[in-house]
Amino acid sequence: MQNKILIVEDEAKIRKLIKTYLEDSGFTTVEAEDGRKALDIFHSDNNIDFIVLDLMLPKISGEEVCQKIRQVSDIPILMLTAKSSEENKIEGFDYGADDYLTKPFSPRELTARIKAILRRTDMNKIKANILSFADGKIKIFPEEMRVLLNDSDVDLTNTEFKILLELVNNAGQVLSREQLADKVMGLEFNGFDRTIDAHIKNIRKKMELNKDEYIITVYGAGYKFVGDN
Repeated sequence: MQNKILIVEDEAKIRKLIKTYLEDSGFTTVEAEDGRKALDIFHSDNNIDFIVLDLMLPKISGEEVCQKIRQVSDIPILMLTAKSSEENKIEGFDYGADDYLTKPFSPRELTARIKAILRRTDMNKIKANILSFADGKIKIFPEEMRVLLNDSDVDLTNTEFKILLELVNNAGQVLSREQLADKVMGLEFNGFDRTIDAHIKNIRKKMELNKDEYIITVYGAGYKFVGDN
């Protein structure tokens, strides 16, 4: 079955370019030229597998669209933005994006990133059993991509969950930012260290973890998970 991708972009030429490349790569697409239509399509079409989301949209901004979708779904979202500063990119991850590309971008790279994210989203998890820490306070369900904190669901994005699971599956081992980016996102790390840092920050915040609790920062090297299960 072909993956269906929602393209949210107000510029018709860019929308058409993305559509052409994705459909040539075997995807099916549906388009929205503003944020309101994007949300309408998302809520009415249960077959959407991935969203390419521009930030500068009329009616409802891309940031707000991302936040609203994240309230109800962990569908992979790749943001397109003309904002190229490091802080802007970090904000994108804070909104719940799984990845980003800065305009102007290569359609081939966009397609490759989408394929990589979908491939990892569809992969069977290495461990099917429940992973439990802190006397059951934290529970991880790899098959369901679900995390419980005190028996309440933790709303992690797909990318955040994969980073957490990668660290847990390699407990005690230091994983560099490059390793996490490659294993989780399937992309060659481009030196933007704070991409992974931003995801780790979000994971800690959502799981109510201190910096030296479970996910440990090893300065100059990366991160490691220290568990007690």
